Amino acid sequence: MQPTEQPIEPRLPDQRPRVSERDVLREVLRDQTDRGQTKSDIVIQSVQKLLRRGAITHLSKMLGRMHPADIAKAITHLSSLKEKREIFELVRGEGKRGQVLSELDGESIQQVVADLLHSDIAWLLKDLGPDDVAYILGFFPEDRSNEILALMKAEDSTEVADILKYPKDTAGAIMTTEFFSLAEDATAQEAIRRLQQATDAEMVFYIYVTDKDDHLVGVLSLRQLLTVPPTTPLKNIMTREVMSVAIDMDQEEVARQVASYNLLAIPVVERDSTLVGIITVDDVVDVIREEATEDMLKMAGAIEEDPTSKSSSFGSAKLRLPWLFTNLIGSLLSGAILWYFRYTIQEVVAIVSFIPVIAAMGGNVGLQSSTLIIRGLATGTVELSHVWPVFFREAKVGLVMGLACGVTLTLVGWVLHQGFLGMVVGTSLLIAFLVSTSMATIMPILLKRTGVDPAVAAGPFVTTANDITGITIYLTLATIFLEYLR
Repeated sequence: MQPTEQPIEPRLPDQRPRVSERDVLREVLRDQTDRGQTKSDIVIQSVQKLLRRGAITHLSKMLGRMHPADIAKAITHLSSLKEKREIFELVRGEGKRGQVLSELDGESIQQVVADLLHSDIAWLLKDLGPDDVAYILGFFPEDRSNEILALMKAEDSTEVADILKYPKDTAGAIMTTEFFSLAEDATAQEAIRRLQQATDAEMVFYIYVTDKDDHLVGVLSLRQLLTVPPTTPLKNIMTREVMSVAIDMDQEEVARQVASYNLLAIPVVERDSTLVGIITVDDVVDVIREEATEDMLKMAGAIEEDPTSKSSSFGSAKLRLPWLFTNLIGSLLSGAILWYFRYTIQEVVAIVSFIPVIAAMGGNVGLQSSTLIIRGLATGTVELSHVWPVFFREAKVGLVMGLACGVTLTLVGWVLHQGFLGMVVGTSLLIAFLVSTSMATIMPILLKRTGVDPAVAAGPFVTTANDITGITIYLTLATIFLEYLR
């Protein structure tokens, strides 16, 4: 029997074939790949396009295959609060949603959980480490974080509360209390058995050894543990010289020590050497990124704003105005200097054409030197005990750059004005370079010695100071040699 042929209905002009969600995803990925964008850009824009086209089913599947950090990045780049919450709600599983929360910035955390009950938030946090929970709750008001802690297991909430009590940006605030340690009398065989059962420890890079009072007395690697007879006591194979940090040490110094000694984790101890936690390398990477961002903001004359005030123009302006006033005062001083030398300028008007060059070049070379010094102080490559070698090195660099630029400017001045002005301009630039590099080197070191963050010496302050000195040097020399310039 022949199959009955179904009639084909003609498609109306305004009808379009239905495009599946899988086809939408393929189209998005193909478009972004053709543009030569990075994987991160492709993921973010794919999520955005699938969401706005309503391809919810396939978007949910895509989120299920994504790493929590990639989901967090996509949420952060969404402009709409509604879209951020929708993506967060599409993530399957409380455990993964909690991991996404731990990867978000403070503002995004507050946005995606704003409408959640305290019990729901506590449920999302139940599988996270104490350090991650403390990070998330640190962005909530104290009363709300306390209510969420009250809904968690007593043991977990106590560990988190212990971390939250330490000041921000200290070792105690970024450490995790889930670490692996053993008594010094334990044998290698016992250590291996305990290690196999240690499901609560966050990352076991090293085995920390303690005495009967929980004081840190040694450390050993997993390789050491596996290469000795099973009955060997840990105290016989451990390294007694342990690199550790105090619980109140600044996080930037912690990151510097981890980087200097190539550690995967570093123990945190009380003043009596009691082991209370460890800081792992993933947290150190976050600290390095945070501190680098903070230093760059300070060097640019801006201060990192509180997430709650990002929408306030007045709040942002209030934080930035002090540095702009520094520039304003410097500009007024420069104007006063020009007025003081007005008779020199009236005599030789050609002097004016090189004032912007002297000011800009002196400020830029000073900013270069101060940036290198501040970075060196931050990474430990520049020590306060070796100030003079650093000073003389930067002075030599300033001299070489001053000679190169000074000779060039002398030739330009000679060609343009056919006189002695080129020599005055070149000499002024050379002296300005020497003064600028010297000031930019000494200033951060002096501030470091007095306990002030040297990053505040860069940016507007150094640039403005060098503008003033450069103009003063130039006009002073022009006044001295005025007879030769007429």
